[in-house]
Amino acid sequence: MASILDEYEDSLYRSASVQQSRASVGIPHSGYVNARLEKETPIFNKQRIDFTPPEKINSLVVSSNQLCMSLGKDTLLRIDLGKPDEPNQVELGRKDEAKVYKMFLDHTGSHLLIALNTSECLYLNRSVQKVRALSRWKGHLIESVGWNKFLGSETNTGPILVGTAQGQIYEAEISVSEGSLFSTNPDQYFRQVYTLEEESGPAPVCCLEIERGIEGKFFIIATTRKRLFQFVGKVPEGTEQQGFSSIFALHADHLPSFREFPASFGFSEIAFYTPKLRSNPRSFAWMMGNGVLYGTLDYSRPDSILSDERVWVYPSDIDITVNKPISIVLTQFHFLLLLPDRVKAVCTLNGQVVFQDLFLEKFGLLTRMIKDPTVQQIWIHTEKVVFRYHVQRESRDVWKMYMNMNKFDLAKEYCKDRPECLDIVLAKEAEHCFQNKRYLDSAKCYALTQNYFEEIALKFIEAKQEEALMEFLIKKLSNLKPSEKTQTTLLTTWLTELYLNWLGILEGDPSQRNLYLDTREKFRTFLSSPKNKDCLFNNRASIYELLASHGDTEHMVYFAVIMHDYERVVAHHCQHDEYDEALNVLSRHRDEKLFYKFSPVLIQHIPKKVVDAWISMGSRLDARNLIPALVNYSQSASTQQINEAIRYMEFCVYQLEETQQAIHNYLLSLYALCRPDSLLSYLEQAGTNPNRIHYDLKYALRLCAEHGHHHACVHIYKVMELYEEAVDLALQVDVDLAKSCADLPEDDEELRKKLWLKIARHVVQEEKDVKKAMACLSSCALLKIEDVLPFFPDFVTIDHFKEAICNSLEDYNKHIEELKREMEEATQSAKRIREDIQEMRNKYGSVEPQEKCAACDFPLLNRPFYLFLCGHMFHYDCLLQAVFPNLPAYKQAKLEDLQKKLAATSQPSKSHHRPKDADNISLGKGQQSREQIKADIDDIVAAECVYCGELMIRSIDKPFIDPQKYEEEMQSWL
Repeated sequence: MASILDEYEDSLYRSASVQQSRASVGIPHSGYVNARLEKETPIFNKQRIDFTPPEKINSLVVSSNQLCMSLGKDTLLRIDLGKPDEPNQVELGRKDEAKVYKMFLDHTGSHLLIALNTSECLYLNRSVQKVRALSRWKGHLIESVGWNKFLGSETNTGPILVGTAQGQIYEAEISVSEGSLFSTNPDQYFRQVYTLEEESGPAPVCCLEIERGIEGKFFIIATTRKRLFQFVGKVPEGTEQQGFSSIFALHADHLPSFREFPASFGFSEIAFYTPKLRSNPRSFAWMMGNGVLYGTLDYSRPDSILSDERVWVYPSDIDITVNKPISIVLTQFHFLLLLPDRVKAVCTLNGQVVFQDLFLEKFGLLTRMIKDPTVQQIWIHTEKVVFRYHVQRESRDVWKMYMNMNKFDLAKEYCKDRPECLDIVLAKEAEHCFQNKRYLDSAKCYALTQNYFEEIALKFIEAKQEEALMEFLIKKLSNLKPSEKTQTTLLTTWLTELYLNWLGILEGDPSQRNLYLDTREKFRTFLSSPKNKDCLFNNRASIYELLASHGDTEHMVYFAVIMHDYERVVAHHCQHDEYDEALNVLSRHRDEKLFYKFSPVLIQHIPKKVVDAWISMGSRLDARNLIPALVNYSQSASTQQINEAIRYMEFCVYQLEETQQAIHNYLLSLYALCRPDSLLSYLEQAGTNPNRIHYDLKYALRLCAEHGHHHACVHIYKVMELYEEAVDLALQVDVDLAKSCADLPEDDEELRKKLWLKIARHVVQEEKDVKKAMACLSSCALLKIEDVLPFFPDFVTIDHFKEAICNSLEDYNKHIEELKREMEEATQSAKRIREDIQEMRNKYGSVEPQEKCAACDFPLLNRPFYLFLCGHMFHYDCLLQAVFPNLPAYKQAKLEDLQKKLAATSQPSKSHHRPKDADNISLGKGQQSREQIKADIDDIVAAECVYCGELMIRSIDKPFIDPQKYEEEMQSWL
């Protein structure tokens, strides 16, 4: 096992330099090198705004990218941050000593409320340049405003809540007239709905927030210096415009639920975090005397929206009596505290200060910090300077905090895009699970890390957690790449060994039966996994050895089936006498080679089922390859079992129509051995044409002779056309059979007569039956009485042949008369022929001078010509030209030879001094020879009219235009 670990380590981790560098800095091993090439940008990135105010900044608010700041005593500066180069300055138009106390800007950036220290309130809409006083609000120092995010628009605020320094909560609505702006008072109404109190009496309303939950339920949060109140109630659908009086009315007789803390530094402030625009806040942070109350907002709760609350005390360097916090801002994972000279960011997960930014004295004391919820930007200002913070990748280190809190799922969620961090989280989670004895969970996590493989494996081995080790190896195997074949092979082999060990332990314990079945199913799933298929197939020899060493034949068979190693499966069944199972495997997978290999064994035990399986395979099996199995089987089996072999051979011959000689010969041998009746019918069905017979005639003859099947032998002799042997053998069986053989050579009368003489001799000499002998005479017309008489013994009287002799004499007389009649007919025919010849010699035809050749259409009498009885006339050369191409080759050659001889006889003699007698003799002989040659040429050329004779009939399928000259002829017509 250790060698497997070492080999796996060597193949999996090759980079010694990386390992050494990691070891030198004490970093746990992972497959990642976390090198930061440049300084990472801080989460809260500060930027000073390039703006120098002409007067000191009293107050600053920002929302929806709209920034408003109060400068000096009477100036208001509005800036659209989308167009920062186009600021808008508005004069308040106050002549008294009133100063801006606070400003409030709604979520749309359209409605601005300016609270003055003289208990007055001004209103400015984004679309106008003139500030209007809210007369109904006069006499109240405004501390907070709860904007209506659900009904507010650019021209109307909808019902809003206003908190005063005297503890009253008022409901109000501001609307801008569309016709004539400010033709009426913008404040539609201003009515008190509630008063907040502490132990000492009414207390300033520091903050107000309106949120809507599910099913029309509204939550109103109001804070004083030490208390946080919650007002919960439903506003009937369609009555939202009527305001929130009904909610406060529910608490007219009793206090609403609230949180109270003892300490106070004279005010409090609450901040909310909203993840998306136009969504509900998800968390809150309330800055008060005892620290910061942080929690989430759960809108499904019936009475309180606050959930998961906890108080984070202020950092140790903050003394609320000296440098108390001024403002608070909440982000997703931090809240920022504004102090007179610095900003501190505290993580909401662990309460630790993760960021601190100290401001120089030259900027002055920090006055206020606010956040624009729409763009998640944080603004801070002094009397002279404005700063802006950008929040960048705030969640970058959250995973560490969740990991240290053992909240591993959340940690993995926040580092899923950073594999090097995810590896650390997984390693920490695996170690945590291992320490808490959750070994299976630990194995799953370890398998996903890049930690040293052998260390983890040995860790589980030392803890004797084999099941967890298997889980680790399975997960590790599933994470390997296809190219990592060595590691895959090692893990697969090791897992097989572990599964077999575990199954062996569980199988012997009846109380662990369910666990055994579950483990067996997992093992089979592992073996049949498509991902492991190639590896298991390439290393199947090792797997077979492991299975055999554990004696697990069940899984050996299962594995063989998965590997399609059906040969091993069938062999296993045969070794255990499970022949039906073996045949089922063969029939199911229909592998011809396996049928050939195992049929000799199976047919010895289940012959009928095997033959049925062969038949079901049909033509996919080559019956020649099964003959050895049948031969072995038929030599040691009974007749009944041989019938199964015959059944398959008959299927091949009659159903598959096999023509292989070996198959027919073997079927013939089985018939000869066990079914003589079927033998003769098979031979007769095969026919008598040697070219269409598929068995070996000589082999069949020898086989039938050995077994004494004479009828079959006679049939084979007949097929082989050995009629004498057939008759000789047939005479030993049946004379009628011999007679049928004797008539077979129809074209050879001499042989036929000879065969019938054999039959007659046998009848006379062996059977001594004169009547039968006479019957032979009547059966064969070729035999005469004189041919049979020599076979009879001398003592036989003529009475036995009287009738036959008389019949023979009568036949002779008839034959003589017939010959005489034929001679007379021949004489008459010869006489008529002579008369026709004489008539032809005297026959002639007349040719008119204007007659033309039927072929060339030129005058006929200009050259030698032929005249036919049909009336057609041809020049000699025209007829020769028409006839020659249609003559057979031998006649064409003969005609050419005759023409050469004719040309030779027409040449004059070269000798001028020959005797006169010699010339005459030579000339006479030349004239005779020349006439004979001409006659021979006429016999060939003028045998028949070229237009009326057979030549024209034979040329009916010949094209009018020679194909070779077709193109030339076609061009001539164009």
